[in-house]
Amino acid sequence: MRPAVDRAGLGLVAPVVVGCSGGADSLALVGLAVEAGLDPVAVHVDHGLRPGSADEAAVVAARVAVLGSRFDAVAVDVAPGPNLEARAREARYGALEAARRRHDATAVLVAHTADDQAETVLLNVLRGAAASGLGGMRTRQGHVVRPLLGVRRAELARYCAARGIEPLVDPSNADRAFRRAAVRHDVMPLLERVAARDLVPVLARQADVLAEESDYLDTLAAAAWPDADPPHAAALLALPSALARRAVRCWLGAPPPSQAEVARVLAVAAGDCRAAQLAGGRTVRRSRGRLTVTVPD
Repeated sequence: MRPAVDRAGLGLVAPVVVGCSGGADSLALVGLAVEAGLDPVAVHVDHGLRPGSADEAAVVAARVAVLGSRFDAVAVDVAPGPNLEARAREARYGALEAARRRHDATAVLVAHTADDQAETVLLNVLRGAAASGLGGMRTRQGHVVRPLLGVRRAELARYCAARGIEPLVDPSNADRAFRRAAVRHDVMPLLERVAARDLVPVLARQADVLAEESDYLDTLAAAAWPDADPPHAAALLALPSALARRAVRCWLGAPPPSQAEVARVLAVAAGDCRAAQLAGGRTVRRSRGRLTVTVPD
């Protein structure tokens, strides 16, 4: 069956913004959004990390014009250094959200596939994510929608080939210095040889199940705590440990805390230490039996 965007099932309303790098996945998503009557604006984000990347916008513009889409190009500044992938992703999503507002669009569509979902599950295993991380990427998070999480990467390549559209090839996708590329080209093939099967549908199905279970537990945890503003430490400690950990994650929000950070927050709640330093410059403290979280100015 040919891939398609389930406009009604996803609650999508025209117009939409589509993040478009010029690769096969995002070009196919632009075409599918056009076919679904979503009046897409394909938005190309240049991170400025590769020589000649600024010239790619014109190439992508020509490709999406063939598909019948409007086009916009945005440049962002991402300085070299640690956590480059995460910082580039944050800048990209920020640019796409700004484009959504600029074009008065209802959603930002991104072209993550079932293959991407499987890679994300493995990446989250490597970083020690809890069950929520093993649930992978969600189909909808705020204004961001991933309509192709059930579609294989090869199907989208065939979609482009059938229309005579030549996608751009991002050399970073083959650079093992980036962890996702290493998982894609080394880890996944090795695991599939050991398992003697295609693991993408297995991992994607697991992500669907764990995401549903994780969201349900998050709902229970958020309803149980915080119990006040600022919340009581004793109320947190009275919860079953599984709910207490989730309640802490829900309370802290983004960036999501690691398991070690959650443990430090629970230690503060128990009075074992005075404060916990967390990612994002946040600090959790206990005072008069209540917990507070502060962020840098």
